[in-house]
Amino acid sequence: MAPGSQRERRRGLAQGIAAYGLWGLVAAYWKLLAGVEPLELIAHRALWGLLAFAAIVAVAGQLRAFGRVLRQPRVVGVMALSGALLAVNWCVFVGAATSGHLLDASLGYFMNPLVSIALGTLVLRERLRRLQWTAIGLALVGVGLATWSAGHVPWIALVLATTFGLYGFVRKIARVDALIGSALETLLLAPFAALYLALRGGGAMADADAMTAALLVGTGIITAVPLVLFTSAARRLPLSTVGFLQYLSPSGQFLLAVFAFHEALPRERWLAFGWIWAGLAVFSIDLIRTPRRPPPPP
Repeated sequence: MAPGSQRERRRGLAQGIAAYGLWGLVAAYWKLLAGVEPLELIAHRALWGLLAFAAIVAVAGQLRAFGRVLRQPRVVGVMALSGALLAVNWCVFVGAATSGHLLDASLGYFMNPLVSIALGTLVLRERLRRLQWTAIGLALVGVGLATWSAGHVPWIALVLATTFGLYGFVRKIARVDALIGSALETLLLAPFAALYLALRGGGAMADADAMTAALLVGTGIITAVPLVLFTSAARRLPLSTVGFLQYLSPSGQFLLAVFAFHEALPRERWLAFGWIWAGLAVFSIDLIRTPRRPPPPP
């Protein structure tokens, strides 16, 4: 691997860790807004997120690049698809986080990397090393145990895993800058959000106290920052690596659900999460070892 490619990979790895670390803790933010309906929260998230992205694009000097992308119907169509996937994922996650089902959401994001890895290997023809296959096997056992212990079809987990796995795949193949693409997604969602809030007379913001209003406005920042980090990482790393980094986010959600929100956790789920964390450890060892190997001769 060329030195420049190694630098890009390390940069993408740092961005991915930061993005998933933030997503692992963001449920605590949504818990503060539990009195607001999930769909309304998503509408605020889209509108304030648009302002946040507009500011970031302007500061980064990318306004002309953004204008050029707007004149490309194919890119706009792809971003509309990724935006729709993201909106569904947001709505289900926020609903789960505010209604006491954060453990179900964490299960979905534990399943999500398997979707990304499957797309990477089957569609993009990415090759996995032996340790990576071992890690996937361990994680798959854990996901199976977690699903079995739930005792029912975990629809929250399935929807979250599928929508975000497909979202990562679409952003991987979309030929658009990470920041520009995320800003365009939010721009496409904003009219629907504005219409929804207008029909509700402004929603919670109409009679919110100062703290609630500030938290609603802050949804733009907590939306923009990790999303830009994620999409930038997705373009620099193999989709299979991005998929496994996603275990950082549900691990944070798991810790919040158990130790901060005191959701019930049966012994079987502890065992399931142990298998998953073992897989994450094996995959991490492989990521650490790989850059140190000398490149093959030409």
